[in-house]
Amino acid sequence: MNTFELLKIGSTVLKEKKITSFNLDSEILLSKVLKQKRQDLLRNLNKKIHKKNLIKYSDLIYRRSTNEPIAYILEKKEFWSKFFYITKDTLIPRPETELMVDKLIKKYKYKKDISILDMGTGSGCIIISLLSELNNSYGIGIDISNKAIEIAKKNAINNGVSSRIKFLNFSFSRYFHKKYDLIVSNPPYISRREFQCLSEDIKRFEPRIALDGGNDGLDLIKKVIYKTKEILKINGTLALEIGNKQFKKVSKILINNNFKIELRINDTRDNTRCIIAKKLK
Repeated sequence: MNTFELLKIGSTVLKEKKITSFNLDSEILLSKVLKQKRQDLLRNLNKKIHKKNLIKYSDLIYRRSTNEPIAYILEKKEFWSKFFYITKDTLIPRPETELMVDKLIKKYKYKKDISILDMGTGSGCIIISLLSELNNSYGIGIDISNKAIEIAKKNAINNGVSSRIKFLNFSFSRYFHKKYDLIVSNPPYISRREFQCLSEDIKRFEPRIALDGGNDGLDLIKKVIYKTKEILKINGTLALEIGNKQFKKVSKILINNNFKIELRINDTRDNTRCIIAKKLK
């Protein structure tokens, strides 16, 4: 069997399972099996495929047909023009989070150095991306999941910032001995009711602990804000990713805890997905 025939079979299987990106996914998965770039794969569609690679490809197509996200199958995801190692122990980095990173880099690009805390770091994509641009700064990432911490450490090494970052396995509520210039967080913010309506690729495969924000989706957001009030420097910045339609409630909590809203960041559908706030005296 050649490349063209195998891709046709793979895309047909995925299409029948209602995977909308069936053509692209079949090409990406065969590229992984053959360890080739996708463009090189498509240049030689008559290439014969070895039997052992047919078996590997069939296995990956099956996994994708069950709605398992491509990022978990590939064990990587691009974020901020970097590749991050990803497993089912961490959320898959998303474009709206890049919007927050972009605004923060513009804000701090010309500062000498800042201290950063990432609460609920997951794969480490936020703090690693920030430190890759803010060359004289340093940071700490915390997460309740020890497996996520190990993944974040690996990503820091792979992206050349491990000397300026520490990852620690503990919760938001633990005592901190210092104060920070910038605190960032993408906490769980999906309500219990909304969780049941999530797409199968998210609901079945991404870690629930990183998604479930309690009955109203605000449990962990409140904890981040209350803790940040204690450990953020005066005039320091909190950058917080939130769920769709949570802006009014979250901004009220922030204002009631002596924060000033400096910026709201909207996604491509004009939904506010991130808030940047300053701690007042």
